[in-house]
Amino acid sequence: MSEADETDFLSFQGTEKSASPRTLANYREALAAYRTWRGVKFSGWRDASADDFRDYLFHLMKQDFKRSTIRLRFAALRSFYKYLVLRRGLGRSPVAEVQLPKPEKSLPVVLSVSQIDELLTLPLRVPPGKAAFTWMPMRDAAILELFYSSGLRISELISLDVSDIDFLGETVRVTGKGAKERIVPIGGPALAAIQRYRTEAAVISGPLFLSSHRKRITQQAIDLLLKKYLKLSSIPFRISPHKLRHSFATHLLDAGADLRSVQSLLGHSSLSTTQIYTHVTKERLKEAYDTAHPRA
Repeated sequence: MSEADETDFLSFQGTEKSASPRTLANYREALAAYRTWRGVKFSGWRDASADDFRDYLFHLMKQDFKRSTIRLRFAALRSFYKYLVLRRGLGRSPVAEVQLPKPEKSLPVVLSVSQIDELLTLPLRVPPGKAAFTWMPMRDAAILELFYSSGLRISELISLDVSDIDFLGETVRVTGKGAKERIVPIGGPALAAIQRYRTEAAVISGPLFLSSHRKRITQQAIDLLLKKYLKLSSIPFRISPHKLRHSFATHLLDAGADLRSVQSLLGHSSLSTTQIYTHVTKERLKEAYDTAHPRA
């Protein structure tokens, strides 16, 4: 029965909740990790008690798991038990009674405006490899410009089709988490970069960003192109699409954008998720004050 519950839960998340492949993988891993830890003592999900999960929490903490990892695993377990309560008639969720450690207060790493400028110009300044098509540097430039211009998640950018870009309205239609749709503005440089790439690569319809095999580009390919340009830059830390998203949000707030607008642009369901960027902005203001004020 336990295996059937897990299979049905994952199917429910994938079809009815439109959970991403990464989210489904996290759920699957969290369920398997708990079963492995219980070993022969595991007699089924419906037999588990709150004390079992408190013991599991203590085990993870003793193993020096990061708080974020612990919270992610328990979020999956809570979602699973919520499903069992609402859809499978379980009386209560034992995980709901477990108090988790508070999340670590780590601020997002943000690129400076000058670092962003350096990164975005690299694709068209660096000679392409011998095996590269002439349109690939233009594609890379368009990808980086769009990440920073619109603050998209990597999954959102990969799934874009040509029809999602409104050149007249200067917007992009984005399908975010939970299949929620939002319209996000695109800046002039990003639109121009996309248009140059489309013209050079003869991209008329279908997927917007293509691989060398003219298939939809993958997350792995984008990770590789970011690593390539990082090596050629003066940026002293690892960059990722999410760091470009962090930079997008922080630079907007630095320039006076209101939090609600940034929340809407990022596609956050909760304002509290967006509020971390206000802490980044405050820290940057403090640094500027400490550096510039004669009596700081």
